[in-house]
Amino acid sequence: DMCKTATNEKKKFTWQQVKEHSTAEDAWVVYNNKVYDVSNWYEHPGGAVIFTHAGDDMTDIFAAFHAPGSYSAMKRFYIGDLDVSSLTHKTPEQFAFEKGYRRLRTELIKMGMFKSSKGFYAYKCTFNMCMWALACAMVYLSDSKVVHFASACLLGLFWQQCGWLAHDFLHHQVFSQRKYGDLGGIFWGNLMQGYSMQWWKNKHNGHHAVPNLENSHPSATDGDPDMDTMPLLAWSLKQARSFRQLNADGNDSASVKFFIKYQAFTYFPILLLARLSWLNESAKTAFNLGASSKNAQIELERKGLQYPILEKVGIALHHAWVLVLCSGFGRFSFLHGLSYFLVSTCGCGLFLALVFGLGHNGMATYDAETRPDFWKLQVTTSRNITAGHGFPKFFVDWLCGGLQYQVDHHLFPMIPRHNLTQCHELVVSFCKEWGVKYHEADLVEGTIEVLEHLQSVSDDFMEEFVTEFPAM
Repeated sequence: DMCKTATNEKKKFTWQQVKEHSTAEDAWVVYNNKVYDVSNWYEHPGGAVIFTHAGDDMTDIFAAFHAPGSYSAMKRFYIGDLDVSSLTHKTPEQFAFEKGYRRLRTELIKMGMFKSSKGFYAYKCTFNMCMWALACAMVYLSDSKVVHFASACLLGLFWQQCGWLAHDFLHHQVFSQRKYGDLGGIFWGNLMQGYSMQWWKNKHNGHHAVPNLENSHPSATDGDPDMDTMPLLAWSLKQARSFRQLNADGNDSASVKFFIKYQAFTYFPILLLARLSWLNESAKTAFNLGASSKNAQIELERKGLQYPILEKVGIALHHAWVLVLCSGFGRFSFLHGLSYFLVSTCGCGLFLALVFGLGHNGMATYDAETRPDFWKLQVTTSRNITAGHGFPKFFVDWLCGGLQYQVDHHLFPMIPRHNLTQCHELVVSFCKEWGVKYHEADLVEGTIEVLEHLQSVSDDFMEEFVTEFPAM
């Protein structure tokens, strides 16, 4: 029963017993060696992301996403304690390692690393709005097509920078009260970008919980939603093969073969169109026209939108002001307005996906059953972005909006971006102390690594057909 409380007689459960309850309908989780039955708890304030750790230990991902007082909401789900002696898969060194990184988190809290500078965020918000005003003024005050093209590019960059601000607000880096963070997310997400706050939170929280984890089945939702790119892109040979299960003959379709074979070449064209997909998924979520995943659909059915009116009004107003701007305030021809929209939209998709694509694409991937502990999962699936190849550090820091420290952000997602540089130094020191490797690359090197990884998966995938069906 979900509602068993701590007043019940304490029971002991082995790790194997916990592992047997690993679905949303039958979900047990472990927090600080206590076992909780959260089966069907789609009303969880963070949504269905809680089921990514069904049948597993959620101690560290819970700490990464919640304020200290959030634990009180879990008490009614308590059903017993974990038999620590059953954790035979953990060595003494692993226990010491986990204790070490939990101690580091405590030290960061004491140092004030989780406190935001309101002055910094006032500056970032003002800077962003100045970009938007300049892009609008370039259209309103000029009849030059060159100026209009520059305005469209600036608008695309503005949308990218809005993405980082919405990201910060919705990770509750700016305000400790979550309502204020949500409202900031609606402003920078729904109104300025056209992205549904709830769609983004459902997708992004799932990504943080299980980065680069593959779905156990093409129709499953237990993997990283940001890796759900089939049949257009495959990040591992297993993922490339996954769609065979959907066909009656167990073979790959012609379209799957085509896209996987040429994915290193189609990667950037796909990124250009990414914003169109995000706009579509956001509109479906905000106006109850569908959902991007099974978990998101059930969550919407069970609890609905958190801010139904603001979500709808925000997206409607976004498309209204974009329509006015793309029409040149009524002066542009249809083709000129369409070209303005496509340049700004494709530019945004490229600018956004380039940064978060470098953050994880081409890094380690795992099955849900074989994933490592929280720290090693976040570190080995993430790539930091450094200065280099003519791109100075200040430009990389501005362009990436804090996600140049992808490793550090994934370990401590509620640390404001302006504190990540200092946090990074402590993370580097900790990794050296415990022999954990993390990866860094500049914008050019990282992009090459991603393309080489895509090509490697393509080569392995196509090699199977040469082996199975050799030339006669």
